[in-house]
Amino acid sequence: MYSSQNTNSFMPEEDLLYTILADLKRTSREYTTATTESACPTVRQLFNDLTGATLRQQGDLFRLMQQNQMYTLGGKALRQEMDKQIQEAHKTQQKCQQFMQQKQASTSGMYGQAQQQGNYGHTSNPYYM
Repeated sequence: MYSSQNTNSFMPEEDLLYTILADLKRTSREYTTATTESACPTVRQLFNDLTGATLRQQGDLFRLMQQNQMYTLGGKALRQEMDKQIQEAHKTQQKCQQFMQQKQASTSGMYGQAQQQGNYGHTSNPYYM
């Protein structure tokens, strides 16, 4: 049978598990930030893999704690509120994609014009040689 407190430990197991759970949540946030700030595809993939592994560990620990009545869930979210938040997120994502496509198209157009003129956009820069 599972014991919620180990007498040989410096702190109750439940408190230790809460601490580990909090650290896993923090670590996954930091890995996510590192992923989004990585310019190198290899480093980005490494942080992406670490994020996934950390989220799996956090989920496993959460389920273990929940099964042993060490973690109580908050109130249930209303389905309507969840649907609203999902719709808002989709709209934001679409706007971001449209913005990126517009910027890519305008950048491609500017590069194409400069290439046709033969100056590649560098003649206005007095430091370009």
